[in-house]
Amino acid sequence: MSYVRCQRCGRPTCPECQRQAAVGIHCVDCVAEAARALPTTRTALGGVRHEGRPIVTLTLIGLCVVSFVLQLVVPDWTTRWLFHPVVAFYEPWRFLTAAFLHSPGQYLHIVFNMVALWFVGPTLENALGRARYITLYLMSAVGGSVGSVLLATATDSWATSSVGASGAVFGLFGAILVVSKRLGGDVRGILVLIGINLALGFVMSNIAWQAHVGGLVTGGLLAAAYAYAPPARRQLVAVLAPVALGAVLLVATLLAYASIGAFSS
Repeated sequence: MSYVRCQRCGRPTCPECQRQAAVGIHCVDCVAEAARALPTTRTALGGVRHEGRPIVTLTLIGLCVVSFVLQLVVPDWTTRWLFHPVVAFYEPWRFLTAAFLHSPGQYLHIVFNMVALWFVGPTLENALGRARYITLYLMSAVGGSVGSVLLATATDSWATSSVGASGAVFGLFGAILVVSKRLGGDVRGILVLIGINLALGFVMSNIAWQAHVGGLVTGGLLAAAYAYAPPARRQLVAVLAPVALGAVLLVATLLAYASIGAFSS
């Protein structure tokens, strides 16, 4: 038995459970209780400030990397989850799952997307808080797929499949533009970055620029709701804004499918 007692609660604590404090030794239970008692610090946009690594961004990168490895070793992994405008009408989960896939034969595809995600993700994760950040990312991914559906007739791409986190990443581009503007930052560099990447989609082949546009618009709109919400209404807006935007995306998608007679087939 340990004869060292916690200076806070007086209970004996074993060597593995001892934590050095400013005054004496504390047990792990008292350390956890003290941490919970600390006031929550928030960012300028109301996000809960977390010290340490950007957990959500690292998790998203990890999921994309794991999925990419599965694409290389599981024969039908890509075809099972990729986005195809017509197939997605019957399998709507593809609106999201395609964002965790990349072109198996083009390693630069996943490298560029993950570098871009790491470039802007941690800043937004810290500014918005983890919950709003992951919501924005996932909705931007869906918005990218919706963009592909809405522009499919105009671009004759109903039979074109697509993969990649680009729609979600462009959503983060749109969000960082809005957030930086809201906080009084210089957005010229961000505008140049968005302009160059959008232009590449029009001049290079095999790039789903429709998803880029859809993700950019979705991320920008949701970020605007988050960034410009009155402080007293931020929690409410954090719930209502994604629901409202999701409803708009759903209606727009259904109308696009109706225009090609999907419901009569």
